Amino acid sequence: MRILVTADPELPVPPVLYGGIERIIQLLIDGLRSRGHIVGLAARPGSTVSTDRFFPWPGQSSHGLTNACRNAFALKQAIDSFQPELLHSFSRLLYLLPILRRNIPKIMTYERQPTAQSVHRASRWSQGTLSFTGCSDSVCRKGRPNGGDWTTVHNGVDLNLYHFQPTVPPDAPLVFLSRVERIKGTHTAIAMARKANRPLIIAGNHGEAGEEKNYWEREIFPHVGKNGISYVGPVNDAQKNELLGSAAAILVPIEWEEPFGIVFAEALACGTPVISCPRGALPEIVRDGLEGYLVNTIDEGAAAIGRLDSIDRRACRHRAEEAFSADVMVESYLRLYTR
Repeated sequence: MRILVTADPELPVPPVLYGGIERIIQLLIDGLRSRGHIVGLAARPGSTVSTDRFFPWPGQSSHGLTNACRNAFALKQAIDSFQPELLHSFSRLLYLLPILRRNIPKIMTYERQPTAQSVHRASRWSQGTLSFTGCSDSVCRKGRPNGGDWTTVHNGVDLNLYHFQPTVPPDAPLVFLSRVERIKGTHTAIAMARKANRPLIIAGNHGEAGEEKNYWEREIFPHVGKNGISYVGPVNDAQKNELLGSAAAILVPIEWEEPFGIVFAEALACGTPVISCPRGALPEIVRDGLEGYLVNTIDEGAAAIGRLDSIDRRACRHRAEEAFSADVMVESYLRLYTR
């Protein structure tokens, strides 16, 4: 099968540090090509993933009408040149506008909450040639009422990158690994760890301007270096594997409807329990009491930390293997392609 995949123009595939969607795209392309399929990619210049054809976006931002028009025209040219049997878009729905009515199967994947009006219009104009996927049931539930055929395909992780750690010391730290911002609940993670009297390592980048900078300077940084709270900054893949594997749990008490949260699957792959909140896709990733705990308050979070010894780390790894591996994800997409 000849498949053309598109990525957002902001980050290369794969990204150097963060960029969950771009990592998913890399795993998908690698998996498809290893199964004998011919894969082209439209993405940011400088992408290093191996493909059969590469088409660089001329507009390297998702914002602005000029960039959108340039990239939509570039995608039309890529289709004319590559002649794919199927187009799989992880980029902007707007880029599909010039080819929506073409009689080529198209899949639009949402790794974020879909925009109701855009989905409705695209579904109608495509005349049955456009299908949708969401990275969670939570995303699909938001998109389905606006039209179109929706399928959940959970994100996958490369299990070879994340090494299973069957045990950790009794005094192992908790880890917050995500962007340091309010919706990720960094301040709540600090409060939970302090109430449970457990060390917390914070890893991830933080805002340098505006409200995100104020959040870091006023609510997070004053705690660093005190009461067992430390900050290590952004981490690469090797550091992430080490950090997650040596943690008693990953503690990210989200305050928004998380579309998926690939870091939670990465933690499970290391055998590390998850403590978060029952919002967005988290109930699909973590079964409360089996691979971690889903809590609603600081007191509940502190109590969950105290019950971590009842979580079987082997069960966490098994959950990642059966539900969130790259192979499971690739096979799910292939079944959709065939359909």
